[in-house]
Amino acid sequence: MKVFETPGFPNPLRIRMALAEKGAEDVEFVEVDVMAGEHRSEAFRAKNPDATVPYLELEGGTCISQCTAIIEYIDGAYPGPSLIGDDAEQRAVTQMMNRRAEAGLLDAVGAYFHHATPGLGPDLETHQNEAWGLRQRDVAVRTMRYLDEVLADSTFLAGDAFSMADITAYAGLVFADFAKVGIPSDLTALLAWRGRVAARPSVGG
Repeated sequence: MKVFETPGFPNPLRIRMALAEKGAEDVEFVEVDVMAGEHRSEAFRAKNPDATVPYLELEGGTCISQCTAIIEYIDGAYPGPSLIGDDAEQRAVTQMMNRRAEAGLLDAVGAYFHHATPGLGPDLETHQNEAWGLRQRDVAVRTMRYLDEVLADSTFLAGDAFSMADITAYAGLVFADFAKVGIPSDLTALLAWRGRVAARPSVGG
């Protein structure tokens, strides 16, 4: 299968981490030139109408976009500990925490980056709303505080096992670093969790 991505972007990082956690090696990575607008081309949209990276193309031609859907596929297609959960309750908790990390942290940082900073430059950032971006920066920091509270009583975001929710939150913090949205120094549980995740082989630790 092929993963179409732009290296260094936060969502492709999520997919690379999931693949590494599952020990998946039969993957071809295809680089997409986002800065040149390749993701908006007719050929790209024919396979991924979302015009986003990453997306997954299976050997039979099926194309899957949206990180949660891609990780769902990876989790089911490869052996090893589940990134989603082994029973209905755990899967539901994982999906809940993943969405909170995605909307409240990763997407919020993205909105700040694309709306309240130069972002990817004037050729790509054509519809900016600075007030919205600044508001989303505050949402990201509030979400960091929420995640710190969760991690004060839990090893990982969805319980005792590393999951898709941890991958999403970690990618969100990497993006926050890039966008200069710092983790408040008093969030000791979140900072300790980040250190543990950064040391995992799937991150390169």
